[in-house]
Amino acid sequence: MVNMEAFVKELNLTVLSGSTRETWDLSTPEINRPGLELIGFFEHFAHERPQVMGNVEISYLESLTPEERSVRLEKYFSYSIPVVIVCRGLMPHQELLDIARRHDVPILQSQDSTTAFIVDAILYLNKALAPRTTRHAVLVDVYGTGILITGESGVGKSESALELIKRGHQLVADDTVDIMKVSKERLTGEAPETVRHFMEIRGIGIIDIRAMYGVGSVLLNKRIDMEIHLENWKEKKEYDRLGLSEEYTEIMGVRIPYLVIPVRPGRNLAIIIEVAARNFSLKKMGYSAAKELDRRLNAMMNFSQEA
Repeated sequence: MVNMEAFVKELNLTVLSGSTRETWDLSTPEINRPGLELIGFFEHFAHERPQVMGNVEISYLESLTPEERSVRLEKYFSYSIPVVIVCRGLMPHQELLDIARRHDVPILQSQDSTTAFIVDAILYLNKALAPRTTRHAVLVDVYGTGILITGESGVGKSESALELIKRGHQLVADDTVDIMKVSKERLTGEAPETVRHFMEIRGIGIIDIRAMYGVGSVLLNKRIDMEIHLENWKEKKEYDRLGLSEEYTEIMGVRIPYLVIPVRPGRNLAIIIEVAARNFSLKKMGYSAAKELDRRLNAMMNFSQEA
């Protein structure tokens, strides 16, 4: 569901004709331009999408007589249309406004060009319609890598994020992360609006990161590139010491790299997370230190055997 008021506010639109419907039941972020429909071809009409009219559509309607215009628009609005947006600051004909009111279809106006508006609208709808879930975690941007820090309560997620912020990195969300699946292979996260930029530090309470460290210390949203799970050190557990094998986790069907970092006194988790972010970037560029070391050791063993 897409809220009309939020749509208007986010895309800086003007309401020319309202509607009793506050939300639209959209299933896709795609847009339709009704050029063919206005000349009478309604086969494959994507009437369930937001309709965008630009200079071409308005000019065509201008070429018609008022009677012809009314007939074409009556047929057009007989379909279940969620909304019509007129771009370039153009004013639609009175027949269009009157017929839209009778069919309870809102008419909105954008000052942007048609192409620019469609791009912005698709981006907004893609986010608004994305599947969502909420995780108890911290999301930070470290060297451009979006890291979701998870772990049991009290393990040190917020404290690690605070140290990272002091080192120049950025906070997206603390404690609660709203995660959106914006494409088949892309997740983004953000903080709920009520707690945005706030962080809870045990023993101190709630602090405002933006007020304390400046606007450059926070981000509204960030792509989630990897998950780092913090857990208290378990003496009998074997932790990965080479990194030859990569682990992944799934969030809403999207696979992302997954690391488990044991926590115990004396370990600087902020530096470890920084290293993990840099190592992730190197792997994306095709370089793995663990595989390079393995290659060198194998080459040395082969050389020794041949000698």
